[in-house]
Amino acid sequence: MPNIDLIDRFADELTAIRRDIHAHPEIGFEEKRTSDLVAEKLKGWGVEVHRGIGGTGLVGVVKGKKDNGKRIGLRADMDALPMQENTNLPWRSTIPNRFHGCGHDGHTTILLGAARYLAQTRNFDGQAVLIFQPAEEGLGGARAMLKDGLFQKFPCDEVYGLHNAPDLEPRKVTILPGPAMAGADFFDITIKGYGSHGAMPNFSKDPIVAAMTLGQALQTIVSRNADPLEAAVVSITQFHAGSAYNVIPDEAKLAGTMRTFSDEVRVLTRERMRAIAAGVATSFSVEVDVDIRDIFAVLENHEEQSRAVAKVANEIVGAENVSMTPQPKMGSEDFADMLRAVPGAYFWLGHEGSVPVHNPGFILDDAILPVGASLFARIIETRLPLA
Repeated sequence: MPNIDLIDRFADELTAIRRDIHAHPEIGFEEKRTSDLVAEKLKGWGVEVHRGIGGTGLVGVVKGKKDNGKRIGLRADMDALPMQENTNLPWRSTIPNRFHGCGHDGHTTILLGAARYLAQTRNFDGQAVLIFQPAEEGLGGARAMLKDGLFQKFPCDEVYGLHNAPDLEPRKVTILPGPAMAGADFFDITIKGYGSHGAMPNFSKDPIVAAMTLGQALQTIVSRNADPLEAAVVSITQFHAGSAYNVIPDEAKLAGTMRTFSDEVRVLTRERMRAIAAGVATSFSVEVDVDIRDIFAVLENHEEQSRAVAKVANEIVGAENVSMTPQPKMGSEDFADMLRAVPGAYFWLGHEGSVPVHNPGFILDDAILPVGASLFARIIETRLPLA
């Protein structure tokens, strides 16, 4: 099945834009160059641009040939990851410890491709709201835009987003109605004990032993407290303590993430973490401070909008390449907050490559760009049809 012909005609230009963004990655709330580039392209295509929404975020508005008062939002994230790229591509990152290792450079370019097409054709009745979001990678970019009045300034009847997927075959589209991605909390736990010489542990209140016990005990939240039919993850991803071979330190720190698909399991997980930490504190005569932060809501796709995505995908990539029954993902996505404000859907688009996202060797397949742009554009045209 075809991409939109006009978008295919400027696909090489989209590739050049994507590679330029890739070579100059910026992490959350620092996307000034990227935001400038997006604004310049949009203005050059005659798109109305509004900047400074959620910090470095911006919104473009394309008006159709008619305006029935309805607005459809399309969203792309712009931020890179604070990690080193390990590829030898000519357009690899030029900035140390900055890398578009999740494909957000592709998402931004896909939305630019849709913007260019919509601005040239305007074959729809209403307005397309193009949302270029900063700081998706755990820094709250969606919430920052919402706090700045995103949907008060640009009321949307529906909103859509997508993510590239190297784990899917090229041109495969998956969309899951209902809970599709997990909610996420980040946690930091500080254990304060009493240090001593490593040869005289009897004089200490050892925070390392307490931290190791706590780390083990926290795994019982999933294995013994959560309903076995409810998905949950508790992962400790950091352990910091000590600076010498013969010194028991005063303090140890644990950090990590919790993932759940329901608010009930999320509350349970938080409560059990605090209760277990308090028990360890009593057992080892140490102080334990637990800081749990709500980072991502559960991403829940709306039924009608999910079916709208599938219908458009059938047209662009063929019905044999579309699935509405994929497995939910334990990964998280802050587009969830937009979906709590406005009905919509979030979908995945497959492309060439075997290296997963967030890996230093990840490579985005540029062939995805006109496909994604065509999907976005046709969502506007089908959801805002001209009479």
